[in-house]
Amino acid sequence: MNDEITGTTAADIAMSVRALRERGVLRPGTVLPPVRELATRLGVNRNTTVAAYRQLAQAGLVVSRGRAGTMLVEHDSVAQEGYAADTVLRDVGTGNPDPRLIPDPSPVLASVTGRPVLYGEPVIDRALDAWAREWVAPDLPSADFRITITSGAVDAVERLLAQALTRDDAVALEDPCFLASIHTVRLGGYRAVPVPVDAEGMTVAGLRAALAAGVRAVICTPRAQNPTGASLSPERAVALRAVLAEHPYVLIIEDDHFSMLSAQPYESLIGPGHKRFALLRSVSKFLGPDMCLAIAATDPETAERLAMRLSPGTTWVSHLLQRLALGLLSDSEVRASIRTAGEHYAERNSAFAARLRAHGISTHYADGMNLWVELPIRAHTVSERLMRRGWLVRTGDGFSLSARDAPSHHLRLTVHDLSPEDAEQLISDIASAVR
Repeated sequence: MNDEITGTTAADIAMSVRALRERGVLRPGTVLPPVRELATRLGVNRNTTVAAYRQLAQAGLVVSRGRAGTMLVEHDSVAQEGYAADTVLRDVGTGNPDPRLIPDPSPVLASVTGRPVLYGEPVIDRALDAWAREWVAPDLPSADFRITITSGAVDAVERLLAQALTRDDAVALEDPCFLASIHTVRLGGYRAVPVPVDAEGMTVAGLRAALAAGVRAVICTPRAQNPTGASLSPERAVALRAVLAEHPYVLIIEDDHFSMLSAQPYESLIGPGHKRFALLRSVSKFLGPDMCLAIAATDPETAERLAMRLSPGTTWVSHLLQRLALGLLSDSEVRASIRTAGEHYAERNSAFAARLRAHGISTHYADGMNLWVELPIRAHTVSERLMRRGWLVRTGDGFSLSARDAPSHHLRLTVHDLSPEDAEQLISDIASAVR
């Protein structure tokens, strides 16, 4: 069957494998020919075949097994956030906010109804537009920006990439990376270029290498990076802006998903002369995942392109939802409850991290909803041992872009909603599992 693979360029070879897979000629588990063998048969340079396999790997269609070869995977999707279906285990890898800390919208609901919005009217509620401008203005280097409302941050990222890129364009992603960003880039047919993340955020060397590789967009989480919890330090932000100053037309997308819950100051990659940018703030972490609404502050040209993809009656965000979000966000009691929720996540995660360190397990809470736990042994081994103790955890493997052949030594845990007794039991079980 592998003899049917054709093509003389990397893109053609990758497309041929895709087509054979879609037709069922190549099935999940099929081992593709070694790169040198395929290059010889097709009469192309070995590097061409390497590039084709790299494109397939970045699209999530194949995985390298080292000496066992490159294999078509069972599924071409990546792991998703949220509760695992059909399990009796206690799921501590969900990434969910605590439902007890999500504000009740009932008191505001009655105030959001009124005159219906009809076709041809502005797609953004004027009052929300004005409120959003005040919210984001202090964190943007220029007053020349526009507000767009989308159905959540993932929707915004998808639309932003679609209006700026074409298939096979390269996108710089943090490594390890937020699951939804990996999924969005792969589904769009773009090439993910990993940029390592450390305690201060994206690394300067990693971003410089990604730009040298020709990325046309950079997706960054300036604070509460998921999964690590890292936030950009002021010094790192200055250095990254200096690198990006030489590439003013590369689209910078900043996903400030934790915004109102974060105690960290906002540091940005967007410099004063940058031409293409978007600062995204979704409400899902503090008003609930079902509030599918995000504010996108972009340069004027990007806003014009987004507007063409948000036409009234088809892809706009309901004005009822916009008014509800505004009613909640402008309510002083709701804002106070959001601050309390942020303090809750920080307190619970910090305490859990301290207890793990007492057992010799390297964990330091920085910010965000989750904990990024470094393990002395393979995360998959720890995960299996915890399953036997009744816990379902998420290993770092699914968040990795650059080291698919190297097993992860990290867990991403969501533990802020555990009772003290359950938290202590999980800590004890993790300590036992790493021995």
